[in-house]
Amino acid sequence: MFAISTIESSKQQECHPATSIHEEHWYAAYTCANHEKRVAAQLQARSIEYLLPLYSSMRRWKDRRVRVEFPLFPGYVFVRHALCDRLRVLQIPSLVRLVGFGGQPRALAEGEIALMRVSMSGTTGFAPHPYLCIGSRVRIVRGPLRSAEGVLVRYKNQLRVVLSIDLIARSVSVEVDSADVERIF
Repeated sequence: MFAISTIESSKQQECHPATSIHEEHWYAAYTCANHEKRVAAQLQARSIEYLLPLYSSMRRWKDRRVRVEFPLFPGYVFVRHALCDRLRVLQIPSLVRLVGFGGQPRALAEGEIALMRVSMSGTTGFAPHPYLCIGSRVRIVRGPLRSAEGVLVRYKNQLRVVLSIDLIARSVSVEVDSADVERIF
């Protein structure tokens, strides 16, 4: 499940489609903690196109069980607008900034947003997972090697954890599933 608004945003008078600053792209907007749904509501009220992927989780309280929807990417809402319109977006309460480098927002690839829309519209059960990249220090959380720590590597399209014994300066690698490891910070 996801929340999305496809309302066409109105162009400001100073926007002319002559340069890339005036083309609409998708951007990741960083929000205050636990304010993603509030930011989405404000974006919808201002007729700005957005995407807020959600997933469902069953929560249990003392007297009942409830299915609750949470943001798939905590702290982020995806927004489609032209850079010349970014002030309209940045004026939204609880929206901190647009994600980018060197003070400039970086547009997301259209393919990433399209893939997210297609994936989220199906029956596949999505849930957040820690970001893992090759070279990360990880801990194995399931199986016979539970609590072993090593470095995540890719070998022949398989994820492997390299476990090292520093005393004898030797290492071994073991094939793992990405769900069986957690990143060590």
